[in-house]
Amino acid sequence: MGTNSGIYKFVFVLHLLAVIIGFGSVFLAGVFGAKAQARGGREGVAVGEVTYEVSRQWSEWFIYAVPIFGILLVLLSDDEIKFSEPWISWSLLLYVVGLGITHAVQLPNVRRINQLAAELASGAPAGAGSGGPPPQVGELEARGKRAAAVGAVLNLIVVVIVFLMVWQPGRF
Repeated sequence: MGTNSGIYKFVFVLHLLAVIIGFGSVFLAGVFGAKAQARGGREGVAVGEVTYEVSRQWSEWFIYAVPIFGILLVLLSDDEIKFSEPWISWSLLLYVVGLGITHAVQLPNVRRINQLAAELASGAPAGAGSGGPPPQVGELEARGKRAAAVGAVLNLIVVVIVFLMVWQPGRF
């Protein structure tokens, strides 16, 4: 078929749409997290929960589709693009690393952030009568910093993968 065939171009469009919808929608999750924190209370909890739900129920499926369409593109290219090309290997490796970081670190952390924010918004959090801030406040701040740092790493991984896809180093 080759890279000029209609089916190749159709799968390429699907690949690009999966990238845009999947990664695009989570790329700004940190901004939503900052807005949730700034609003605080039940409004902040709602923003955090909706961001998490959209990421899990929508974005995640498009992100999973990205390598499927990418692999199909390699197969449909009639050896114009090969799995042995370094940019393909590096892209797939970075994708797997990003997924691993997301599932092992970021998602559990964000889940806990949402739990802590809900506890604080519910009224009298544990430890509120001791004169100092509730214990959730310190944990929430630490987890927010971790989420920001991990989110930055994940966004950098996406940028590097896009760079590899566009410039295809080692191909020409």
